[in-house]
Amino acid sequence: MSRYSNDKRAFLAMGFIFCFLAAVLACQKKENTIKIGIAGPMSGDQSKMGIDEKNGAELAVDEWNGRGGVLGKKIELLVEDDQHDPKQAVAVANKLVNSGAVAVVGHWNSGSSIPASDVYHQAGIPMITPASTNPELTERGYENIFRICGRDDQQGKVSAAFVIHHQEFKRIAILHDKSTYGQGLADEFRKNLTDSVEVIHYGGLTQGDKDFRGILTTLKEKRPDLLFFGGIYPEAGQLAMQAKEIGINAPLISGDGTFDPTFIKIAGSAADGSYLTFSSDPSREKDAARVLDRYHQKYGEHGPYSLYAYDAANALLKTISEIKSTDPKSLSRGLHQIQLKGTTGKIEFDAKGDLLVSPYVVWVVKEGKFIEFWKP
Repeated sequence: MSRYSNDKRAFLAMGFIFCFLAAVLACQKKENTIKIGIAGPMSGDQSKMGIDEKNGAELAVDEWNGRGGVLGKKIELLVEDDQHDPKQAVAVANKLVNSGAVAVVGHWNSGSSIPASDVYHQAGIPMITPASTNPELTERGYENIFRICGRDDQQGKVSAAFVIHHQEFKRIAILHDKSTYGQGLADEFRKNLTDSVEVIHYGGLTQGDKDFRGILTTLKEKRPDLLFFGGIYPEAGQLAMQAKEIGINAPLISGDGTFDPTFIKIAGSAADGSYLTFSSDPSREKDAARVLDRYHQKYGEHGPYSLYAYDAANALLKTISEIKSTDPKSLSRGLHQIQLKGTTGKIEFDAKGDLLVSPYVVWVVKEGKFIEFWKP
């Protein structure tokens, strides 16, 4: 046997030992973290909301890690992009489960959260959505599915009460984007109207389209007093702008999916006078204001659901800390018992996994800013 062969064997043996030690160290590193998934639309036309959601959860995790983590371990955030697509949401959910996430903050869209929650339910790990408002999410008896925002049957009821209270709105045109969220919200709004108003149109448009002048021209002939839209800010902004362009003076009313500065940016001055349902301004509370200061220093201006994601992550981590376990069933039971003062209000879940208190009020856009306007 040559000296070259002996050297080669020794080199290979050292390489094997190095790889073995590296694998052991990698396993040790994985065991020293607690993984939390965060899922939402991180790319595409709704990425603003997904990034806001990620930033809010990340801020909470960074604060816990700054205090030493939880159960003596650092928290690792696994960020996944569902592209607000139901099939991609299921793929993302399976990836998070297989990656060892003990719980998930997300998803953002109801159309993603509902199919993804089937995966989390089968795996038994808790999911807290900060933004999905369709009632179906928590109506299926899944003990490990929670939401830290309101529901569309609450939000639609507040919108309808606002319209009935303001008697100048007699002829209502209702549009939606055919999504689980958008059509669900439109249905809840229509269901809660009374005979004091007339629904002169009800119909859908295609999410992703940018020209709605055709349907708006048809609506102009019907002389609406108010346009209701169930959908997200990209389409809502175009609707508000194009309605003004063709001479419709009726204001727009929409829900939380439109409550974002991007709506005003798209619609421009045509956004003024639009009504939107969302929760009360959290910045009036000192604790929430301090969190927002830290958020702004790190990420810039916050989005409507940044604080909801922050609260969702804190609810998960506080529960893990209190029950001293990441066991999925124990964690779900712990979340059902939690009582926490969050930045968005009191966090306490009912048997379905919904908040005990509905948060909705009506805002108006005035001179390019959201102003809290009416409470039921």
